[in-house]
Amino acid sequence: MRITNGEVIMAELQARLLNGETKTLNNDIIADLRGRVRGQIVLPDDSDYDEIRQIWNAMIDRRPALIVRCSGTADVIHAIQFARQYQLLTSIRGAGHNIAGKSLCEGAFLIDLSTMRSVQVDPVSRVAIVGPGATLGDVDHETQAYGLAVPVGINSTTGIAGLTLGGGFGWLSRTHGLTIDNLIAIEVVTAAGERLRCDTKNHADLFWASCGGGGNFGVVTSFEFRLHPVGPEVMAGPIIFPFEQARSVLHSYREFCANCPEELTVWAVIRNAPPLPFLSPEVHGTRVLILVALYTGAMDAGEKALAPLRKLGQPIADGFGPHPFVGFQQAFDPLLTPGARNYWKSHNFTELSDGLIDKLVEYGDNLPSSETEIFVAQMGGATNRVAPDTSAYPHRDVAFIMNVHARWEAVDQDDTCVTWAREFYEATKPLATGGVYVNFISEDEDRVQGAYGTNYNRLAKVKAKYDPDNFFRLNQNITPS
Repeated sequence: MRITNGEVIMAELQARLLNGETKTLNNDIIADLRGRVRGQIVLPDDSDYDEIRQIWNAMIDRRPALIVRCSGTADVIHAIQFARQYQLLTSIRGAGHNIAGKSLCEGAFLIDLSTMRSVQVDPVSRVAIVGPGATLGDVDHETQAYGLAVPVGINSTTGIAGLTLGGGFGWLSRTHGLTIDNLIAIEVVTAAGERLRCDTKNHADLFWASCGGGGNFGVVTSFEFRLHPVGPEVMAGPIIFPFEQARSVLHSYREFCANCPEELTVWAVIRNAPPLPFLSPEVHGTRVLILVALYTGAMDAGEKALAPLRKLGQPIADGFGPHPFVGFQQAFDPLLTPGARNYWKSHNFTELSDGLIDKLVEYGDNLPSSETEIFVAQMGGATNRVAPDTSAYPHRDVAFIMNVHARWEAVDQDDTCVTWAREFYEATKPLATGGVYVNFISEDEDRVQGAYGTNYNRLAKVKAKYDPDNFFRLNQNITPS
């Protein structure tokens, strides 16, 4: 298909409908969409179609019938109205980083927000207004120009929209709360094509549901965040132990976390050692336990807070020191580049029990690929001082989140890596809370109830109010009650 000087030349396309049937999208229908939006329309025979449709997880390979790359809120409104008029099955994509790949659906209409990447910072009021296509790197770049930050995740290519709508946690969460705990307001386009501003006073039920409820309730076209003084330099870095010390170091790590200041966050990672510049070449590729830490306060206080971690074992490398916050936020990017095959399984824990440590060591000793890793994220602090019903995200008793991240390149490794992750998940399930962070649910899992717990019924009622026909269904779906 080509659109040249307003003239549409294309082959007829088959698109999936909400009722499960298919519909032919002829020239007149595509011309109708072209007349409504300013953004780019992309169809399967366009030269950039395959590039544009790709998402982070290479295991998800689907071909939408039609893509519209929205240039602003008006395009989103018109795209939703177009989809409703023709009853098209519709998916929404921010940065396309979600592990389950829900934004990509075979034969669907894809509303792509990835070009809406604006970040506006008011350093006086300490507020940032962010577009839905922005990445965490976009946000950090703008906010750190003023020594400010919002708590986000740990990979700079992650999209701010998906992260926030799922809850959002990272290096700053123990000090300043989840991403949603710092969300002031959102602009939402509903299934009816209506634009709403939502906060604690306006459409408060929709705002509550959007704070962790995923993309179930509408398309968020603007996020307004509260900012905190952070950086531009922080005391942070990794310390690396040989895997033979993993069990003893993890036991000591557990004791350390019990008395850890809230300004400090320490994650534990089991993986093969990456080729870090401060590691000797003979260590590269060997199995290691890495403790990664960041202190949000004064540098001298951070040095004192990090010092005990050096005594948890006999480290083979120590990367603790002053680092630019922006750089540290990008430190894991080389290990999480797009194009690899990824499969995740995740649990929440209220403690790092002896049994869990045993399983971490057992399965960590048998990683199925060179890129696979297990990480244990330390939570607590400010994230636990919020009532479970304050937002859709209910997991306010969690001390640790484990993500089993199988990652590999070749298709013939699929069964080995996925089986390993599932077996590890089942082995640790009796030790977990039963809850899960919604952004860590893989494509083949039905864990929406576990993601929302006692908040699920309330979410279903909000869904019924704002999306009674379940138009927004290509997500970790909450059924309207």
